[in-house]
Amino acid sequence: MTASDSPTSSAAFQRILIVRLSSMGDVIHALPAAAMLRAAFPHATIGWLIEERWAELLCTLPTPRSGARSAQRPLVDIIHTVSLKRWRSSLLSNQTWERIAAGLSDLRAVGYDVAIDLQGAMRSAILARWSRAPVVYGAAQPRENLASMWYTRKVITQSTHVIEQYAELAEALIGRTATIPSAVFPYDPLAEEAVDRRLRKSGITEFAILNPGAGWGAKQWPAGRYGEVAKVLAQSGLKSIINFGPGEETLARAAESTSDHTAEALSFSISELMALVRRARLFIGGDTGPLHLAAALAVPVAAIYGPTDPARNGPFGTRSIVLRHPKSPNTLSHHTQPDPGILEITSDAVIAAAQQLLGVGRG
Repeated sequence: MTASDSPTSSAAFQRILIVRLSSMGDVIHALPAAAMLRAAFPHATIGWLIEERWAELLCTLPTPRSGARSAQRPLVDIIHTVSLKRWRSSLLSNQTWERIAAGLSDLRAVGYDVAIDLQGAMRSAILARWSRAPVVYGAAQPRENLASMWYTRKVITQSTHVIEQYAELAEALIGRTATIPSAVFPYDPLAEEAVDRRLRKSGITEFAILNPGAGWGAKQWPAGRYGEVAKVLAQSGLKSIINFGPGEETLARAAESTSDHTAEALSFSISELMALVRRARLFIGGDTGPLHLAAALAVPVAAIYGPTDPARNGPFGTRSIVLRHPKSPNTLSHHTQPDPGILEITSDAVIAAAQQLLGVGRG
């Protein structure tokens, strides 16, 4: 952990802005670093700039986005949101520019002393500077190289896993090494009750979560194989819930059908998914947000990896077995076709990993 410039005294930081815009898994990876900053600066005002879609990972929907912290917004004092994809699609609209101007005004009005860009992209680095924080921390070698132009403090990170890299950035701001804590999530009593009702209605008690979706096609293990896994889990009395998000219903229904309907495909809001994962005995899926949510909540994970590197993005802080074939390359390129390596991972291999994590033998 080395900053390229001489550090400003961290004792002066009373208003801290975290920038991590998206996506679900990446925001979850940033939560331990945020918890480190909260522990180091218990009385500071900490804000977070995030895409509107993912704000529920920081604050329950009924809870105000700023004010006194609570179990419903446990880490940050202020949540600033952007909707960059929607704004890009309507740049000629006066309403869009009014929203951008209002959001920027609210961001600058706080008077942040320091911003820390955990995303390492041009858009996140520019937004960090637009906050008018006089000090901006970022990685010396960010994901997008040009992003470093906007940082006043460039931190050389040495760790492999992204959670540890974010922790190194937080340590640079804090001014000392610190233990990486667990992620802290909001607690939504309404979502907890809603999930309990749905489970009771379906007669589900002990269950595993299977997640066939992923951010792009190359990371998706075939949906039908999830159904094959669900059938074997059902033989040992463990129900499978097939989780799906927007645009993933076809995958989920294919897995449900292949399971001979021993599994049930269900969709949840983000807060409901947190509540569901807290109750699960096991999670099975690829490199995607729900897997990282399960790992952060200490649920055992059978992780099915293709082109992304589990050393950098694998399940962190929980019991896990990562299945990956040597044919899979290390790349973040968003290819739509299935990765040849991930297709080499058999249902039997995933079943064996699941049973090992559950502590049961093959039937």
